[in-house]
Amino acid sequence: MKVVIFAGGLGTRLSEETDVRPKPMVEIGGKPILWHIMKIYSHYGFNEFIVCLGYKGYIIKEYFTQYFLHNADLTVDLANNSIAYHASSSEHFKVTLVETGALTKTAGRLQQVQKYIGNEDFMLTYGDGVSDVNISQLLDYHKQHNKIATVTAVQLDSRFGGLELDADDNVSAFREKAKDEGKWINGGFFVLKPEVFNYLSGNMNNMMWEDEPLEQLANDAQLAAFKHMGFWKPMDALRDKIELEDMWKNNNAKWKVW
Repeated sequence: MKVVIFAGGLGTRLSEETDVRPKPMVEIGGKPILWHIMKIYSHYGFNEFIVCLGYKGYIIKEYFTQYFLHNADLTVDLANNSIAYHASSSEHFKVTLVETGALTKTAGRLQQVQKYIGNEDFMLTYGDGVSDVNISQLLDYHKQHNKIATVTAVQLDSRFGGLELDADDNVSAFREKAKDEGKWINGGFFVLKPEVFNYLSGNMNNMMWEDEPLEQLANDAQLAAFKHMGFWKPMDALRDKIELEDMWKNNNAKWKVW
């Protein structure tokens, strides 16, 4: 089963990093967050990826075309311009890199990679979010519910502590950064049937996947939600990047399932 990854957005809320590279190439622990996402899927045996390129997509192309070179010992013979590779630590990824347009929105990006997917179920996620979601359980859930689309539903951690007050306005309980238990949001990590492309007809370049396509799937009772209670974090802003980096350095990277 193939995994499609959206990796073409401008990443304007992380401009401190994305002025010079696309957001999926922002590094956590010396590796792009895109690599971390691929490692999550690879842990469950999924190593074939289709990456939707856009803003500064050439940087992602250069990363993967040079990956073997950068992860191996080398002997360079300058006399005949030959290179011998030794002890490579390269991954088993097979990566199709698709130019989907610098300004194309997510529905248009997905529509453009249909020809690389074929008539089979596939997975889809965003190139800026990591999680410890169990991909095997997600797939089983998708098969059991037999909907066209399954989305991983998550709950956001509050950025603020929660207070419980008594009748005299004294604090009776304090919860630091509790989850917003009343609201489920789109956490990515989709599983989709090929019939999903029936919801992507016409020119979708100015359409967000999260708007009309998902809304119509929900209206047609074809969108199932896999509730994930574990770790999930998007890298939306610089503070998120710093938090993820700190987690990695402190050996507390909860998304590191491999």
